[in-house]
Amino acid sequence: MHFYSKNRVGIDKIKKVAVTGPESTGKSELAKGLATYYNGGFVPEFARDYIDQLDRDYSREDILIIAQNQLKREEEELSKSTGYFFADTELIVTKIWSLHKYGSCHSWIEEKILSNAYDLYLLCDVDLPWEFDEQREHPHLRSFFFQWYQKELDNYGFPYRIVSGRGKDRLQNAIDLVDIYFEQG
Repeated sequence: MHFYSKNRVGIDKIKKVAVTGPESTGKSELAKGLATYYNGGFVPEFARDYIDQLDRDYSREDILIIAQNQLKREEEELSKSTGYFFADTELIVTKIWSLHKYGSCHSWIEEKILSNAYDLYLLCDVDLPWEFDEQREHPHLRSFFFQWYQKELDNYGFPYRIVSGRGKDRLQNAIDLVDIYFEQG
């Protein structure tokens, strides 16, 4: 079943693009690069700062706090934006993370995925080499997670494109995908 509708309020004003996908696929760099290229709004990933400041392991409840604050920051930045807006991660990330780690996902996250849909999702391919980071947990499961993200996007009926390539090629491929999508839209 497809839940997404391109006719939501505000689509003609700001083009919202979410950069999503498994760990270590260049989401942060890509979202920043796109925001710079399009002189658009940008919201970084809230989870990184939040987890860095914890003096304990994160919990299922922390994932809900992360999702709520990601969306709050996004709404704040979106209100200052015109043209394009790029999100470094989105709530499908928190859904998959929670389901994989804890076997369940808070209903608030599920509801907000539907009510906070983006105009386009850029799903980052796993064609980049894994880079270690203390917050990254699954170097051997990137293809598994990529397929899970793709399935979620398909199930919701959200428009997405797969971004691949390394370095400047990856950014240029993303720019081309964004341009083509919104020119056809």
